[in-house]
Parts: sequence; structure tokens; C-alpha cells
Amino acid sequence: MRLLYIATYDICDPKRLRRVFTIMRGYGEHLQFSVFRCELTDRERSELMAKLHPEIKHDEDQVLFFPMGPAGGFKESGVFYVGRSYQPSSHGAIVI
Repeated sequence: MRLLYIATYDICDPKRLRRVFTIMRGYGEHLQFSVFRCELTDRERSELMAKLHPEIKHDEDQVLFFPMGPAGGFKESGVFYVGRSYQPSSHGAIVI
């Protein structure tokens, strides 16, 4: 089952920041500076965390994953906002 995560990061070095951004882009939708919306299985989340582990400096940087429940669930449709409205992703499974 895919869960929705809001992932945020605070990376102190510009080179590490670019590497983290590139990795995150492969796993989620870039919403704002250092914020991604990710639909991940447990395996994908573990894989992503393993890829990030060697790229950050653990005493300076931080990456957080906030689980929001099942992808497309109630918590995503109940987002509060000020300004431009939040539009949940409407993509489903891709069959090739």
C-alpha cells in the first residue's frame, strides 16, 4: 500500500542540497523550497532513506518524512491553505 508523505529537508551546504534535491525529485512531487509530496511504499521509503543517508552530514542536516495516511486519503483532501489553493495530485496507476 502506498502512503502519502510530506518530506522536508534542511541542508546546510549548497552541494549537498543539490544532491538531496536530485534524489528527492526521483521519488516525489516538488511543492515548495525543500518540500516534497511523496507517495511511497515501505520499501520505496526505505530505499529513499538509504540513498539520502550518505549524502547528508548527520550533525548539520535534517530530512523529515511526515506520514499523512493512504495516498489520496482524507488528510490530503483536508489541507488548509492561504493564497494559491492546494490541488492534490490526480494521477493514478500507469500501465505500460
